[in-house]
Amino acid sequence: MRKITAGLFISLDGVIEDPQDWHFPYFSDEMGAAVDAQLGSADTLLLGRKTYDSFAVAWPDRELAGEQDAAMGKALGDARKIVVSNQDLQFTWRNSELLKGELIEAVTALKNQPGATDIAISGSVSVVRQLLEAGLLDELHLLVHPIAVCKGARLFEEADTPLPLRLISSATFESGVVHQVYTLADTAPTGTYEDAKVHLPQGDQ
Repeated sequence: MRKITAGLFISLDGVIEDPQDWHFPYFSDEMGAAVDAQLGSADTLLLGRKTYDSFAVAWPDRELAGEQDAAMGKALGDARKIVVSNQDLQFTWRNSELLKGELIEAVTALKNQPGATDIAISGSVSVVRQLLEAGLLDELHLLVHPIAVCKGARLFEEADTPLPLRLISSATFESGVVHQVYTLADTAPTGTYEDAKVHLPQGDQ
């Protein structure tokens, strides 16, 4: 079964909306390598319509321009791109197709298809939320920027129950961005202050 990974630029206060307004000053070679490892090396991309539309407007031209980001543009263009949308879309970017059927059922089937790499998601927050809730997202890559944006949509919305996650890895870049990789945890930990206070410094007895 193939893994599904999602990569998101996120601010310190949890904002994921309009990263183009605050993200670029923090981009570095370290972040570029992290993005390429999660997204650029994937042979299959799963994208929400808004994310797909923004990619389809920008990346084909960047590939044709032949500048420093052309290799990423070619990798994204060559990948199979599966778009989650309730609309019947017309595609001009090569290797693009509409996800057929209900999201959870279709993605479950997609995970069972053969492939050389993980299935990668970029942005596409609504898709990420639904796959997390359904237990289908294997890795959540958060590039946490050292800035509080203070406005805009956040990754996690209010819900009746918490969503337990387990940290797989964490790396701090020179820019101050922290690359955190999470997977779903089986259960949320439990405990009370009585349990916690045994870990406080005891001082002199």
